[in-house]
Amino acid sequence: MSLPFAGPVEADETYFGGVRKRTMPKSRRKGLTGRGAVGKTAVAGVKDRETNQVAANVVRDTVGETLRGFVEARSQEGAQVYTDDATAYRGILRTHVAGRHSSGEYVRLMAHTNEIESFRAGLKRAHKGTFHKLSPKHLDRYVKEFEGRHNSRNADTKEPMARVVTGMHGKRLRYRDLIADNGLDSGARS
Repeated sequence: MSLPFAGPVEADETYFGGVRKRTMPKSRRKGLTGRGAVGKTAVAGVKDRETNQVAANVVRDTVGETLRGFVEARSQEGAQVYTDDATAYRGILRTHVAGRHSSGEYVRLMAHTNEIESFRAGLKRAHKGTFHKLSPKHLDRYVKEFEGRHNSRNADTKEPMARVVTGMHGKRLRYRDLIADNGLDSGARS
């Protein structure tokens, strides 16, 4: 994967974990403030339409400074960027077109985020269907795994395997390092 992407680029964000308000009793919902993303972990992603490559990471929040910085770091200066109409993307330092999802507009000529949303959907399906629980502590590892799967999906079997072996050289993940405190919630019950 060669970053930054030349574009056109699609960008979007999604959330994992947390508690779903609508499944809570009304008495517990009263004390909660904020949108549905409260208590969830945010994941931002960009997809280069030309190369079909994806870059995704866990981000600390979804405020403008964070999301704009994420997209700008992963796209070249002259890249065309497509997003939804989230206010966080306003003022991005790229040629930017936003689809108006809030008005029910999901595609306007080339302005859409369907491809990055497709990547996100695969990650969500794995979460619900295979992994069931992706704690904030290890979520970025899963995101990187799916980024790698996506970016090598058209390669022969030997290429991704060679990349894995090459990437493992000189590295070792010990169990004590895996479970070490990194400041994020592991989701383990006490």
